[in-house]
Amino acid sequence: MVVGGGAVAARKAERLRECGAVVTVVARELGDRLRERAAAGQIRHVAADYDPRHLAGAFLVIGATDREEVNDRIAADCRARGILVNIVDDPRHCDFILPALLTRGSLTIAVSTDGKSPALARRIREDLAEQFGPEYADYLEFLGRLREQVIAAGRSSAENREIFTALVNSPLYDHLRAGRREEAQALIRELTGVRMELNKID
Repeated sequence: MVVGGGAVAARKAERLRECGAVVTVVARELGDRLRERAAAGQIRHVAADYDPRHLAGAFLVIGATDREEVNDRIAADCRARGILVNIVDDPRHCDFILPALLTRGSLTIAVSTDGKSPALARRIREDLAEQFGPEYADYLEFLGRLREQVIAAGRSSAENREIFTALVNSPLYDHLRAGRREEAQALIRELTGVRMELNKID
């Protein structure tokens, strides 16, 4: 459950939905993003001010209102009922912290400051986004396919570990990114003995 209808509540609700949660948003009014989600049936909307009765059946609650007294009451009510609670920008009222996430396909990088500076976590995430661009989603998918073939060759776990370490420490990513297929293919054969179809990653 998310209490609040603004931009912050929308971001938290979206994160929960991405994790497969069934999300209820409690707020008398919703911002545009949440209103669209509610209209599409992607979240449940309770159009009311927060009331402890709304906690019935909740597993996890995020308080994202702009009223400190309401957030304090949410935290106290959740803890009295043994419900996990996170009050946005108030670590003393959090049972858990939501890290800043960078996602590139199957790659997920989490940055947490233990609630001490969410702004710094966001800044570090932005810096990482420049270092790990969207092409890493394709690169990781390629590495996954290559890993399956290496494992299928029947070597020992120790030998496979050495191969995988050598691959990620090699210029393979640079070759694929630049479209140097022959160099990439030669490197893969040298390190793994495997031949694979290659595409440029971008």
